Amino acid sequence: MLASSSPMPLLVHSFYTTKSFAVFLFFLLLTLIATFSFPVEAAFRCHPDDQASLLAFKFGFTSDSSGILHTWNSSTDCCTWNGVSCRADINNRVTFFYLYGQPDHPRSFLSGTISPSLTKLQYLEPIHLINLRNLTGPLPDFFLRLPRLAYVYLTGNRLSGPIPESIGNMTQLRALGLQGNRFTGQIPSSIEKLTHLDHNRLTGTIPDFFTAFTNLVILDLSGNKLTGNIPSSVSTLFPTLRYLALGHNHLTRKIPDFLGKFRILDTLDLSWNNFSGTVPKTFVNLTKIFNLDLSHNHLVDPFPTLYVKGIESIDLSYNQFHLVNIPPWITSSPTIYSLKLAKCGLKLKLDDWKPSETYFYDYIDFSDNEITGSPFNILNNTDYLVGFYALGDKLQFDLGTLRLPKTLQFLDLSRNLVKEKVPGAVSGL
Repeated sequence: MLASSSPMPLLVHSFYTTKSFAVFLFFLLLTLIATFSFPVEAAFRCHPDDQASLLAFKFGFTSDSSGILHTWNSSTDCCTWNGVSCRADINNRVTFFYLYGQPDHPRSFLSGTISPSLTKLQYLEPIHLINLRNLTGPLPDFFLRLPRLAYVYLTGNRLSGPIPESIGNMTQLRALGLQGNRFTGQIPSSIEKLTHLDHNRLTGTIPDFFTAFTNLVILDLSGNKLTGNIPSSVSTLFPTLRYLALGHNHLTRKIPDFLGKFRILDTLDLSWNNFSGTVPKTFVNLTKIFNLDLSHNHLVDPFPTLYVKGIESIDLSYNQFHLVNIPPWITSSPTIYSLKLAKCGLKLKLDDWKPSETYFYDYIDFSDNEITGSPFNILNNTDYLVGFYALGDKLQFDLGTLRLPKTLQFLDLSRNLVKEKVPGAVSGL
């Protein structure tokens, strides 16, 4: 960070000759060099406690294959290290600590544990240790001794064990992201700031403690082994909640009517659970919903009409719906990119389906319905389609007439009435 320096002296001159102007420039240059070079470098030096803390953290790792910490050494200023930020107004103390691995790079990881030496970073506010893969051990309880720590993101690692009850004592905590680890056990009832606990191995029911979450925007508990129903205290989140993801658990009973109160909700994922009964009529109030996934449950008719002007992604697949036709509020969406209605009781002729816009479609899944006709219009009028699935329908068409989008990577038309040989464009997918 740049440190403040003494102000540059004010120079006032009258210039009548080129020579006098040149002399002025010379002295101005000397002043700038004296003001902004050596004193600034000295001011950049981070606090010795912070530097020692971070070096001890580095030495706790047994492998740094991609050189994430290659800039960390005792001969350089820790405020300039990769992933470290300092604030000049508090004597260059470390306030921000972030290390990110690259999910698509197999050698981008750190192997080791989180050193308790980090307790010396008394001015630390957020800590992000994301996608480091081989970061192991329990959730550190020494975070409790960091008085300013407000944001903790430890996602995409191999941390394990139970989430300690003591974590609820971090009253200053505003966000805690633990998804993509190996935490086990139940969710501690002491926690009132956990918004991201998806893709762990948490069990038991969802605690009924959400009345304390007055400003919660995102609640993601997907990819665990949670059972029971959605607790009633979730209904108190309706003024602020925009993202609710409870997919890939073992939740049961009916979807509660109170979810229709969430008028600003833009994402709802209840997929891969055991919900039964009908979709609440109150869903007509979800006018801001962009992404809706109710797939792989035991939901039955009737499905309510939604008054959504621009649904972007919807998946109702593998329930017990008998939609017959694709609802108009889906067909009329100008921004939809993902439409998945597998085994939804569709009986339309595909040639007659005229969506208002096909430009944005990435994925379409009409599998296991009673759809007739040909996919010619869809495949020939989409420029960015990545996946099209219509296996197990009653389509009857000539493969040789299809013009496949260059972006298409997945195509499944098996168990239909397909004529002619498979063209080279299809076999090359």
